[in-house]
Amino acid sequence: MDSLRQNKVNSLLQKEIATIFLTEGRALLPGGLITVTGVRCSPDLGVAKVYLSLFPVKDKAAVMERIKEQSHRFRGQLGGRIGKQMRVVPELLFYLDDSLDRAEAIDKLLKG
Repeated sequence: MDSLRQNKVNSLLQKEIATIFLTEGRALLPGGLITVTGVRCSPDLGVAKVYLSLFPVKDKAAVMERIKEQSHRFRGQLGGRIGKQMRVVPELLFYLDDSLDRAEAIDKLLKG
């Protein structure tokens, strides 16, 4: 179970990373949408797992690879945004959140 501090940091990071992807998303995914569905920080606030949803994308693995390659740049931008609120900017680990795809597949199975 996450502490109150972790929950506050999670929501702060989710909001700020979403803002970064709002501006940078056009270069990474032209014509698509990158949504930050969740952020989970480690207890020491040193590592943040960022869950992303990509829509509409055919090759999600390639887009995720490009995002992971540029994670150091996103961390730098995040540091500029939250530098006054946190002592250490956490390392960002990006993961694909495919819960919407699974829900859609289940919905199709139930209808068909």
